[in-house]
Amino acid sequence: MSLIKNITEETAHIMIDKQHLIKRFIGYVSVDTESDPTSDTTPSTAKQWDLANALVEELKHIGLEDVTIDDNAYIMATLPSNVPHEVPTIGFISHFDTTPDFTGKDVKPQIIENYDGKDIVLNAEQNIILSPSYFEDLLLYKGQTLITTDGTTLLGADDKAGITEIVSAMEYLVQHPEIKHGKIRIGFTPDEEIGRGAHKFDVEKFGAAWAYTMDGSQVGELEYENFNAAGALITIKGKIVHPGYAKGKMVNSMYIATDYINSLPRIETPEHTEGRQGFFHLYSVTGEVDNTQLQYIIRDHDKEHFEARKEMMLKLADELNSQLGEACISVEIKDQYFNMCEKITPVMHIVDLAEKAMEQAGIKPLIKPIRGGTDGSQLSFMGLPCPNIFAGGHNFHGRFEYVPVESIQKAIEVIINIVQLVGEKK
Repeated sequence: MSLIKNITEETAHIMIDKQHLIKRFIGYVSVDTESDPTSDTTPSTAKQWDLANALVEELKHIGLEDVTIDDNAYIMATLPSNVPHEVPTIGFISHFDTTPDFTGKDVKPQIIENYDGKDIVLNAEQNIILSPSYFEDLLLYKGQTLITTDGTTLLGADDKAGITEIVSAMEYLVQHPEIKHGKIRIGFTPDEEIGRGAHKFDVEKFGAAWAYTMDGSQVGELEYENFNAAGALITIKGKIVHPGYAKGKMVNSMYIATDYINSLPRIETPEHTEGRQGFFHLYSVTGEVDNTQLQYIIRDHDKEHFEARKEMMLKLADELNSQLGEACISVEIKDQYFNMCEKITPVMHIVDLAEKAMEQAGIKPLIKPIRGGTDGSQLSFMGLPCPNIFAGGHNFHGRFEYVPVESIQKAIEVIINIVQLVGEKK
């Protein structure tokens, strides 16, 4: 039986059978794939292999070719072209790890049919409520089928919704060869949540002219701009002396650290910024009298502003050191990733294609900058232009995460529309 049900002649939209999708998605999120930033292996946790190996078998089962998994758990597979004319090879990419920010072990999804727009009790015993009075986006999905957590774990829609969408779209295309398309490559990666998803991705082996990550949030998101990103470690050295005899001798590194923190623009922090506005984010402070360390992330969409932020942090250390009369403060800054807009703008037709595919599915594209990073950023700088498309989930990385099944259906429809548009004879 086909996975796809056409609605009406008038809409010509494609709807994927809900129960099939729910079963597939729940199967994925039931496997713990939390990554670990302290590990130096790839994947960073052995348990990621459990889902990776299962995905390999599933891809073979649905009829894809050249299904491979390498020593680092990177999965690739092919749906061959079924058109006689030359068509660019395109790809779709998602990651199977979940964030270490919140536990993904023993996920117990709850299915809310025909959501009524009211509070959802995730966990009565612990009084954990998913409420539209706080999460207003819930009201967008009245009447739809939601998959939520039980309040004690994350869900894993980031990015197992994306995997569900790619696998289901490929399964449909295998079952419906009358839909014409070029060669399609898919890729699933480990460790995206700890910033390493693209580090060992073999772009040459993947062999696509461009790709799309299915890793955004609400329906319609289409993103080809992201932050330029760096991390900064500020180390402040002090001098510890018995406090009873400290006058003129003790140097308390924590007070110097406070001066450094307060000298950066207070309103240029995550809680005061939005859109394309950049920020300095202090996320860790460890300190004693003789040694304090500050850890920051630096973010900005504009490359010049990004460089100016890094320079500001270095100059501030120099100024404070000058006032102190010695080099108490040292700053180490490491670039992490860059704005993929630089690489996407010369090939904007790939964004236009995705936009057209959404419009064909009855979706209004929400084109906006990502206030974060994406595997697509790193892949774009590795030679694989890679915009980001919605996967449908909300409230990632926590107990209030949820995904509407209808959003997963729409993402599959967008994938199918893209491959048809690319496959058309020019």
